[in-house]
Amino acid sequence: MNPEAQQDVSVSQGVRMMFYMMKPNETSFQTLEEVPDYVKQATPFFISLMLLELVVSWILKGKAPGRLDDALTSMSAGILSRLPSLFSRSIELTTYIYIWENYRLIILPWDSPWTWYLTFLGVDFGYYWFHRMAHEVNIMWAGHQTHHSSEDYNLSTALRQSVFQIYTSWIFYSPLALFIPPSVYAVHLQFNLLYQFWIHTEIINNLGPLELILNTPSHHRVHHGTFEAENEKVVYGLTHPINTFEPFMVQCHHLVYIWTTFWATPGFFNKFSVLFKGPGWSPGKPRLGLSEEIPEVTGKEVPFSSSVSHLLRIYAVVQFALMLAFYEETFADKAALSQVTLLLRVCFIILTLTSIGFLLDQRPKAAILETFRCLVFLMLCRFGHLKPFTPSLSFALEIFFSICIAFWGVRSIKQLASGPWK
Repeated sequence: MNPEAQQDVSVSQGVRMMFYMMKPNETSFQTLEEVPDYVKQATPFFISLMLLELVVSWILKGKAPGRLDDALTSMSAGILSRLPSLFSRSIELTTYIYIWENYRLIILPWDSPWTWYLTFLGVDFGYYWFHRMAHEVNIMWAGHQTHHSSEDYNLSTALRQSVFQIYTSWIFYSPLALFIPPSVYAVHLQFNLLYQFWIHTEIINNLGPLELILNTPSHHRVHHGTFEAENEKVVYGLTHPINTFEPFMVQCHHLVYIWTTFWATPGFFNKFSVLFKGPGWSPGKPRLGLSEEIPEVTGKEVPFSSSVSHLLRIYAVVQFALMLAFYEETFADKAALSQVTLLLRVCFIILTLTSIGFLLDQRPKAAILETFRCLVFLMLCRFGHLKPFTPSLSFALEIFFSICIAFWGVRSIKQLASGPWK
């Protein structure tokens, strides 16, 4: 995909692509380079629909659809999952292209509606089996659990994506490379992902006959394990909550658990089973573990929330919004940026997300990390690696971040003076 060579999608196309309602004649391309980056162009539609959900939830229920700290963490995970694409094509595309170029059996016409609809079914079939295995194979669950770690269920939850998931999901789509052109596959891979967005909401109830044929919000709210109709309130999150908003813990905590369990489990075949049997498996248990060991859901569970002040929440939102603007600008200008600038920007984005997580978690070193992050921002601006959106904002941002350095610096000094690092 080559987003720099593509014109933006229209508002009509943008809305329709979020619901997989684009037509073959407007989304068929001969080469992979012609395929738009639909996911990147969906950002304003993500934001617009999340704001719409907020308004509708306030009108219908008198409250927001979720919590700010959880939403920031979900969006942070989505940003982290997209950063590798700044440097190279995803493994889902590179492996597909390799199989297509070396092992394809037949070549279906790229501009045929039949090819388009066949690919739609093929990608959906691959996604089903990937998703099922991601719940049943421990090493795959290590990636997918990120998405399920949110204890809210709203449109921001859809953005809580794993950095590691694509390193196993490509396997389930690769058979399509034997006959489906990469340009057609790349379109449907994106539409399949975008479709998952709107079904992450509680403001849409049962859709009647559509429940029989589509993946709907009601289906997805209870999609874990064997399907059951949604007859009672769903409690969201992991069976063992992670109780953190720090993005690396959200992404990596189950990998750490697997690593520890792997070395603590005796025997080669048992170690193999730690990786490839279910998340609840241990020696002597069935492949998927014992259902009676799953913690009982009482309906009285209280989601983990940050206890920081409202002022600090506002500060976190402002810093997240500034980072998001630089994130969008980086993707838009990546062809014109040097590799050094690109790398430094990515590091700054990761540093910002980590620092926000530390602040929301009230970690002992949060003030020190935020002081360092603000200093890094000023240094990157000074050396031209970060540039404000308009020159007139440059001075205002320097003043703002200088004040932040002073504030967090004082907090850091007080913390260091009060005792050793924790």
